[in-house]
Order: sequence, then C-alpha cells, then structure tokens
Amino acid sequence: MIRGLRYASKWKISAVVILYLILFAVSAWYRFNEREQLEMTDVGRVMSARIFEKINVSTDADIQQALSKARRLHKKISVSGAKHSQGGHTFYEDAIVLDMRSYNKMLGLDKSHKVLRVQSGATWEQIQDYINPHGLAIRIMQSPNIFTVGGSMSTNVHGRDPNEGPLIESIQSFRLMTMDGRIIQASRTENKELFRAVNGGFGLMGVILDVDLQLTDDELYVEHMVPMTYKQFPKYFDNNIMSNPMVALTVARLSTAPHSFLTQMYTINYERTDQPLTPEYSELQDQRGIGTAKFIFGLARKWDWGKNTSWKLQKRLFAHDEGKLISRNNAMRPDITFTEYRDVQKTDVLQEYFVPVQQFVPFVDGLRRILKDENLNVVNITVRYVPRSSTALLSYARQDSFGIVLLINHKKSAADMLHLQTATQRLVELSLQFKGSYYLTYLPFATKEQFRRAYPQAELFFRIKRIWDPEELFMNEFYARYN
Repeated sequence: MIRGLRYASKWKISAVVILYLILFAVSAWYRFNEREQLEMTDVGRVMSARIFEKINVSTDADIQQALSKARRLHKKISVSGAKHSQGGHTFYEDAIVLDMRSYNKMLGLDKSHKVLRVQSGATWEQIQDYINPHGLAIRIMQSPNIFTVGGSMSTNVHGRDPNEGPLIESIQSFRLMTMDGRIIQASRTENKELFRAVNGGFGLMGVILDVDLQLTDDELYVEHMVPMTYKQFPKYFDNNIMSNPMVALTVARLSTAPHSFLTQMYTINYERTDQPLTPEYSELQDQRGIGTAKFIFGLARKWDWGKNTSWKLQKRLFAHDEGKLISRNNAMRPDITFTEYRDVQKTDVLQEYFVPVQQFVPFVDGLRRILKDENLNVVNITVRYVPRSSTALLSYARQDSFGIVLLINHKKSAADMLHLQTATQRLVELSLQFKGSYYLTYLPFATKEQFRRAYPQAELFFRIKRIWDPEELFMNEFYARYN
C-alpha cells in the first residue's frame, strides 16, 4: 500500500514536471515568435530594427487609426510593401510599421483611356492577372512582378522599355494620407511638389492610398539575343535599339566570369511583330527551369569555374530561345525565385549605378578595376537604359543613362560589411566622377556628401518633407541617416 502511494506520488510529481516543461516550452516559443515578429528586416538581412508593432492594413480606417495611435504613443510610422529594398527604408527602431500588402484592390479600369485605378498594396503580378484578359499591359515596372505599386512608386523604379523613363512617367495621379489623417490628391497639376516628392520618396511624405496608372497594349514580340563586347555595346545600342522603333524591351548582361570579366556582353531584345496576339501567346505563363537556374546560380556564388559555367549556359539558353514569340505581359514577369538565397554567414547585396550613355566604356573599365581591387564576389551584372527624367525630386537619371545593376555575394560580419561599405563608396565616387549617380534603394553606404552630390535636390526634398510632416511622424532608417 505504502509502495503504491509512493509510486502515485512520484507519478504526480513527474506529471507536474512534464506539464511545467510543456508550459515553459510554449511560453518560450511564444516569446521567441513575438520577438521574431517585432524584429524587422528586409530581403538582404543586413539591416534590421526592433519595431514597436506591425499593422496589416486593409482599409483607410486602419491607416487613420495607426496614425492616431502613433501620435498618442509618440511613435514613428514606417510603411512597407514587399520589403525588397535593402537600406532600412521600410522600418525604424520602435516604430509602428504598416504592412500594405492586403490593401490591394483594383478600383476601376478605364479601357478606352488605358488607365487603372489600384490600391498601393497590389503587386504587379496581381495587376497583370487583372488587366491581361482586357488585352492591356503595364507600361513601366522593374523586371520582376512581385513588388507592390506603392513600393515601386516610393523607389521610382525603372524598367526595360527603352522608350520609357522611370515609373513616375506612367503615374497620372494618386491619393496620399498625410500625418494628420487628411487625404490629399496629387498630380502634375495638383500639389505638384508633393507629386514630385512622393514618387521616389520612400514613404516619407505619407501613405500612398490609390493610384491612377497609365497602361499600354499587350503585344506580341519576337526575342533576339546578340553577343558583343562592352566596347561595342554603346554603338550597337545607338544604331540597333534607339534607332529601331520595333524594339519594345531590352536588357543586357555583362560577364562576371573570370575568363571574360566585364568584357563580354549580350543583349536580349524583344521586337514587335506583325503577327496578332492570339490566345496561345496572351495567356499568362509561369517560367520553367527554375530549379536548374537556382542550381547554376548557386555554383556562381561559390566558385570561379561556376561563374564560367554559368556564363556559357546563359548564352546557350538565350541563343536557344532565338526567335521565340512572347507577349509583353509574359516578357514582363520573369521569375526571380531562382535568386532566393538563405545563408547564415552571407547575403546577396544589390547595387545600381547610373552613368551617362557616352561614359559607359570608361565607367566599366573603372568598375572592373575596383571590383578586382576589393575582391568582391560579383555574381551577376545587368545593364538597362534609362531615358532622362527629372520629374522626381530624387531623380537618379537627369540625363540619358545606363543603369548598371550589380549582385554581390558577401559575408555579413561587421568587418566584412565595413569592407563592403568602403568598396561601395569607391564605386559611388566612380559614378560621380562620370557625372552619374547611384540608386538609393540599397544599403546606405554612401557618405552624406556623396548623397548630396548625386541628388542635388535633396535639401528641397527634405524641406517639403518637413512642410507636409512637421512632426516627422513618417520615419525610416534611410531618412535618419541622410536628412
């Protein structure tokens, strides 16, 4: 009997201990999960901040309540979309972050004038799904379609159409909720300075609500791949792309392979055809071969022979697609899942430099020298044409330019990031030397002095910011560094 009582007592103690351990594990998981939710970062995972709260926005009332809450609690507001910027543009320490991705309704399509009214949290993919059945396509967007309209406006992206400038050129008007909850309409004729400051303004003026977006017709293109050297590229571009109205989209790549480092190139051109756009081609397609591309990209990150192999395969694959027919909508939805990368010690860093067209060759020569000096692991380089546009206050292409986009695989330690910062400042200086600039969407490694030289209207931008947001309610890490 006594032995039975002892066993029962031990069983009760064990049960209590097990229950305590379960409760402890659940509590620890909850605290960890809560901490993870409050720790805000972006696709690069270099910069981060411990935010106060994240609010999923789906209505105007959600935004107004968040603004009221922020003022009451003396918190800042940051605005986020797909979170693919890499310079702390979508968060700030102890801020309330508005996640706009559920604020994504299509509000109206004027087919006769090719204008779509859409909420700012909608992605370009969602827009393509909506407008494709109507035979319409997007005029201007960056290559991938995973980003939100508001995020793309806030970074004033550019695309691959040589006849189109940055995104601001296709924005007719938008509504903005200011720091006090008012809703302001802005266009080229109404609140003009606000229009110029919000496009490319990184969410610092207010919350973009909905946008009137100018569209274009979906068309059928034929794909051509042309190999060349970097010295041949400017003349080829002038004679065969700028002088050819049939070219609707174009992108070039510079070799990062050691055997042809920044000397070999090829362009992919999409030319208009006389053939009608039939349902066979207009139906939206998903890209194939993602697994193979991801594997090859992984090899290029790790080994020089992987870069050589990747470059050879790229040229073969695009040569294989020579003469392929494709719609504008399908050409403007390339899959980038093959670039997804998760590593504890390393990250992929994007940078973009803009140089006047006539300075392309000497810039590439300087770029090659610096990349070798700094021993940077450059995995991919693309080149796009950006026509002159000075509408946005923070305009990066105040003259006809080539945008050179670098994908760099780099270690994330403090010492390695300091090395990358030093190298980046050299690259920024190189672009400034040739009267160019750099893209603000990526890591904020440029000095304040370099920032102001690249963006001479920065002081006007900050002055307008303080007029519309005198309490500096809208805040992010980028603004904290450069204002």
